[in-house]
Amino acid sequence: MRFKDEGFEILSVSVDIQGGTFVKPYTLGTSFNTLVDAENSLSNYFGFSIVPNGIFIDGTGTIRLIKQGFHVTNEDHTIAVEDLIKGKVESVKLDDVYYEILTSPSSLELELSTTKYKLAMEYLKQNRKVEALSELDEALSLNPDNFLIRKQRWYIRHPEKFSPQIDIEWQKAQLKREREEECGPEGCEIPGTN
Repeated sequence: MRFKDEGFEILSVSVDIQGGTFVKPYTLGTSFNTLVDAENSLSNYFGFSIVPNGIFIDGTGTIRLIKQGFHVTNEDHTIAVEDLIKGKVESVKLDDVYYEILTSPSSLELELSTTKYKLAMEYLKQNRKVEALSELDEALSLNPDNFLIRKQRWYIRHPEKFSPQIDIEWQKAQLKREREEECGPEGCEIPGTN
């Protein structure tokens, strides 16, 4: 890894209700560790509703960058991380819009959505997919811009679109279909694809 000698390490956190067995094939050949957040705890803590995201934490534990929609193919994002590693800046705020949030749920709606998501995870652990999907559908109706909930619903309904590879084109089409119902014929862009 390019900056390993400068004390820089990457830790990946996969938000997947399916757990480590599902995530493992996607980590083969990587040079960094990946943790699995099946409870969506990190996203809930930071208020993330999409993936991928970036958080840069320095050696003292101070957060120097938080970016919802961070992407390694975005040159501004990678330059910001390099500047932090090299000590050129103390912190970075990236303002580019990655995924336009169309709604603004109330704090009660967000809390209820989170609770329904957690209940869905418990149902899924018991292999009660119908109940899990019902809770995820309700969670999404309370927080329609939460792409993480949306993807979990898709995985349960269409696991073949996620293994052996994630079918991004199918996700784009699926999101377009759903968003046309939710936000008109223009639809919405799928997070993580530009």
